[in-house]
Amino acid sequence: MLSALLSHDRPASRLLAALLVAIVVGLAFAPFLFPGAKSLSVAAKILVFIVLVASYDLLLGYTGIVSFAHTMFFGIGAYGVAIALARLGPGWGAVALGVALALALSLVLSFVIGLFSLRVRAIFYAMITLAVAAAFQTLASQLSDLTGGEDGLSFKVPEALTPGFSLADAPFLGVSLDGRLLSYYLLFFAAAALFLVMLRIVNSPFGRVLQAIRENDFRAEALGYRTVVYRTLSNVLGAGFATLAGALLALWLRYNGPDTSLSFEIMLDILLMVVIGGMGTMYGAVVGATLFILAQSYLQDLMRIAGAALGDLPAAGGFLAALLSPDRWLLWLGVLFVLSVYYFPAGIVGRLRARAAAAKP
Repeated sequence: MLSALLSHDRPASRLLAALLVAIVVGLAFAPFLFPGAKSLSVAAKILVFIVLVASYDLLLGYTGIVSFAHTMFFGIGAYGVAIALARLGPGWGAVALGVALALALSLVLSFVIGLFSLRVRAIFYAMITLAVAAAFQTLASQLSDLTGGEDGLSFKVPEALTPGFSLADAPFLGVSLDGRLLSYYLLFFAAAALFLVMLRIVNSPFGRVLQAIRENDFRAEALGYRTVVYRTLSNVLGAGFATLAGALLALWLRYNGPDTSLSFEIMLDILLMVVIGGMGTMYGAVVGATLFILAQSYLQDLMRIAGAALGDLPAAGGFLAALLSPDRWLLWLGVLFVLSVYYFPAGIVGRLRARAAAAKP
């Protein structure tokens, strides 16, 4: 049953399976295991980015397409929900309309962008997508009447997803059964469903063809597969899932702006998560997104604690405390990334699977 749910794509490593189980359990029971607004927001962000990173890995890891327009589709999903709820009011009909229109726009744009792969390859295609994404971000910032401009849009969500909505008067296991909890579990089950669908896609005959194109597109073409069609479909699918991830983020935040869903920094974060987790492995999206966002969210706090502890030491203590200043957290995040790439060149998932394969007699 579990094997069928995972599309017969088993982790193939006991350590990886244990890590994935720990992540899933932690996310499933995050409101009860890690109480507090910040921890719940971090868990919600991990869920959104698991879907977003997996959708990008569908392009980069499985098809070999380097695109910098992925955050554009992410932003379209977020803006679709934000604009619909801001204009039509906090109803489920507005949510459905916003998601539908955002999906339609993303699918059309991704199809048009995917057609560029007919004539250009590799770095030239990446530059085209970068230019399109930059143009869209500028457009979103300037259309202030529609998108709120640089200030973004704040909006109300359906009542069932608001903190004021209550399912019970008494808390359960110390957690209030309110709309915020419902909102989190809507996010959790939606992210789980989208991830399983992507896992099914990459393990289907269609997914095998994508991997063949990644390895050698000329050979795949010689075998009778129309590589342009498959590349375009991969681009469209990746854009669709990224759009849905953006819609989930908007529903959780109840706000969306250019820096929230369209910035190039998000694109760089996605690339880092894919590399850390392992390209060409859906499980890499789970591991990479979880580890990166945890480091991004709590590294400053850990450095502040370590700096305070070292500050009382004589001599070198002051130097170490300055080195571990929370203001230098990006430096240490970069160091952690370099070390992860050095010791896990195939990503964490790839390394664990290789070790498990080497250990077999």
